[in-house]
Amino acid sequence: MTQPHPGDGHEPAAVDSAAVEAELRKVGPEPVEGPDAIVGWRRMHPITPALKGWRILAVVIGIVVIQSDNLRQAVDLRHGKAWLAVLGGVALVALIGFAYSSLAWRVTRFAVTDEAVHLRTGLLFRQQRQARLDRLQAVDVVQPLLARLVGLSELKIETAGGDGSGVSLAFLREADAEVLRAELLALAAGLHRPAAPGSAPTAPASAPAPVSPAPMDETAPQQAPARFDAAPEREVYELPIARLVVASFRSGAVPVLLLAGAGIVVAVALSGDFGSIFYLLPALAGGAAFVWNRVNQGANFRAAISPDGIRLRHGLTENRAQTVPPGRVQAIRLSQTPLWRGKDWWRVEINVAGYGQGNESQRDTVLHPVATRSEAMTALWMVLPDLGVADPVALIDAALDSSGDDAGFIGAPRSARWVDPVGWRRHGFRVTDRALVTRSGRFWRQVDVVPHERTQSLGIEQGWLQRRLGLASFVLHSTPGPVSPRVEHLSGAVAAALIDEQAARARNARAVATPEQWMRAVGVRTDAAPTGESA
Repeated sequence: MTQPHPGDGHEPAAVDSAAVEAELRKVGPEPVEGPDAIVGWRRMHPITPALKGWRILAVVIGIVVIQSDNLRQAVDLRHGKAWLAVLGGVALVALIGFAYSSLAWRVTRFAVTDEAVHLRTGLLFRQQRQARLDRLQAVDVVQPLLARLVGLSELKIETAGGDGSGVSLAFLREADAEVLRAELLALAAGLHRPAAPGSAPTAPASAPAPVSPAPMDETAPQQAPARFDAAPEREVYELPIARLVVASFRSGAVPVLLLAGAGIVVAVALSGDFGSIFYLLPALAGGAAFVWNRVNQGANFRAAISPDGIRLRHGLTENRAQTVPPGRVQAIRLSQTPLWRGKDWWRVEINVAGYGQGNESQRDTVLHPVATRSEAMTALWMVLPDLGVADPVALIDAALDSSGDDAGFIGAPRSARWVDPVGWRRHGFRVTDRALVTRSGRFWRQVDVVPHERTQSLGIEQGWLQRRLGLASFVLHSTPGPVSPRVEHLSGAVAAALIDEQAARARNARAVATPEQWMRAVGVRTDAAPTGESA
């Protein structure tokens, strides 16, 4: 008869209490990182209140300008003395705004630990937020026009966690912002913080005694931490300003507005009714604003590659330097409008968790505003160097130009022409070992590439006409952003098989995907040396 073994459910195993106690002494107490345990709190630059307070003054001046007619009537009724009250009110509001900004600056602190960036804000209602470095998605250095004039920058830390999960540090000296960005990217990559030059070596933690965290003394001088070396970079492409301007006039509704404007001008000249031309002014103003935004955001656009990710620099009145760490891009889209077909220009956009939300999404998610075909492929290689095929150039060429079942793509059946008689032959997909590639659009062409491990969820949509024709649309859900991958009007059986196969591919790809701390994935030493010393 077999005897029961200890620990197999028949009888409890004997426990050596002395051995357990020895192991606990080796491990020591759990690290505590509460609000009182964080050290090294810092303030923003002292000029920050002036850069933030002017917005209140601008709003007040705008209200005064809009209400100028009413104010003029009030001045006439008060025999000209009301202007003193108006100027006094503007000065009082400006004073209150600057005073509030100064008080808010005094209570605002930030600190960087090995795990997160902590930010304390709030004058009346205190709030402490943190951006975890293991969920870091992007780090941007932004220079608005006024901040650039005084040499300051805003550091934006984007994390995965929905809208409002990031942290903004405004404003810092430009050099300090660059140093802090290098530190955050190094810590997020898995590198250990280097010891400060001249600091005493850390005592071995063989038998640490549990110590309660001391209260934080924000006035006590803190030893400056050692700096990480900035990662080198290699520029990949740069956008000529002439191409950007020409492409902006060929984008969106601008050509339609120009044609409509020319038609109205001709009609006015023939009829002599010049009052009708004023109806065109709002549309022309909208078109001018569209072109200006495209040029302002895409001017000086440059892309570089570095060990800490993809670096993008762009902006005319506002300089923006973005850094997207490796593996953070969820999906890529190459799109082309009809008027870009002759030049073979493409716009490259990406989905990044943390981006794609708010008014700045169209600017932050652009990998190349106006790319040639070779530049578009280069932008794609920066995100996904290996497409999992022997000839990736031929694959992308086919995705951009082919239709039907050409080049290994699986397209929509002929019955799809009853649902989409114009573009049904462009709907299709191809699966590689690394990604799902979809294509669509006969006139407005789109090609989406989604790495298997970045698949969020899958679905099938089917309308009543599609059901009668035996068709279905395959949908791949990604993080919020400009890329929404889907394949319209596939055969129902093909769509059902694709969702099962893609779910399996995504599961297998995530099992072997690179961890969030990408430097540890490639075996790089994580005990970085401080600046000026060899690693």
